[in-house]
Amino acid sequence: MKILSEIKIPSGEIEKWLEEQTRTILTPVQTEAKQLRDEINATIQSEIEVSKMLLDNSTKEIERRNMRVYNRARALSKLAHLFLERLKKIVISEQVTYESLNRLAQETHKVFIVIDIDIKNWFPRVSPFFIMDRRKFLTVHEKAKLTLGTANEFLTKEYVKTKTLEETFAIVKELHSQEKQEENLKAQLENIKKERIPLEQKITELETQISALKKEGPIDQLKLLQNEAEIVNSELRYALRHLQKPFLKTQALAHQGGGSSLTQDELTQLNEYLEEPLGALAKEQKGYPKLKEITEKVTQLIEKDKIKLKPEKAKKAKQSAQEIVTRNSLDEIHQKTIGVLTRRDSLMSSEEMNKALQDLALFQEQQEQVRTRKTSANARETEIERALADTQERTRNLRQTIEKNIALSLNKKVHIN
Repeated sequence: MKILSEIKIPSGEIEKWLEEQTRTILTPVQTEAKQLRDEINATIQSEIEVSKMLLDNSTKEIERRNMRVYNRARALSKLAHLFLERLKKIVISEQVTYESLNRLAQETHKVFIVIDIDIKNWFPRVSPFFIMDRRKFLTVHEKAKLTLGTANEFLTKEYVKTKTLEETFAIVKELHSQEKQEENLKAQLENIKKERIPLEQKITELETQISALKKEGPIDQLKLLQNEAEIVNSELRYALRHLQKPFLKTQALAHQGGGSSLTQDELTQLNEYLEEPLGALAKEQKGYPKLKEITEKVTQLIEKDKIKLKPEKAKKAKQSAQEIVTRNSLDEIHQKTIGVLTRRDSLMSSEEMNKALQDLALFQEQQEQVRTRKTSANARETEIERALADTQERTRNLRQTIEKNIALSLNKKVHIN
């Protein structure tokens, strides 16, 4: 068995190469196919003209009102209308291919079958009138069927042999279209990558600016003050730890109307000490008189057994209350609280902080906008990459189909690159 040597052909040259290789095979067949297409068209037009003749002659007889002919003339008129309606629906393709000629032959065959049935059923009923007209129609119709028979024989015996080659030309055109689409998608992908690079650079630049704002200047100072405030707050909560439960039980007693002896202002102050002790203590005057007043009343409630505590917890609560009321045990924490919150509030209201926060908000807004654009670019890039992969797969399949068709039809091994 002879081994075929591979012919490498650029994609852009495959159509020209194929034309040169198939000129002696396809050209004669396609020329005959066009001729048969024209002959079928001519016979259909002739049948349309002879159908018009039937219609005109039958209409004339109808208008004469000759009762011997009238009903047969009406039947022939209706039949001629049907012939014209069916024949005019046959589509003659401008471009001749195996598929278009085969479609024309099948469509014409279907119309002729119906016309044959109508002739068999209705022409005898029209007899003996319009004998010359019917003969003329039958002559044209039979000639048309002969032409159609010739076309069908050509399709099945000759044209079908070159069908694969003819289809290959269409596949080549599709291949070129897919390759153009592939190049277009690659260009779009490159543009999106070029668009994404400055966006990534801008995001990095904004991240650097945001980081610098947070690590330096008033925002960093605020963070340090907040850490300091958290430390002082922890110290305060620890100092008040034995009073936490009595405070909660007193709060519940006041809300239930059970005689906590707290005024509304004192209850409000108690709520603040439970929710945010640091802020509550910072608002106190020297000696934190409000806290002492609340603590004394809570101690009285413990002694009167109006709030239930375990003996050990009650003992520790009263000791803690005594240290606050008589020994001013929270003086140092009170001063720390006032100091750190005063410095924090002063920093928060400063012009320097206002500018830093404005800059931070601006940078964060710009960063979000750029990230949105980058996300959109990434989504478009993913979409195009998917479309490109699909196009490349279709291109590979089309090349393989062309190579296979050439091998089968021309016995040549071709590789399209």
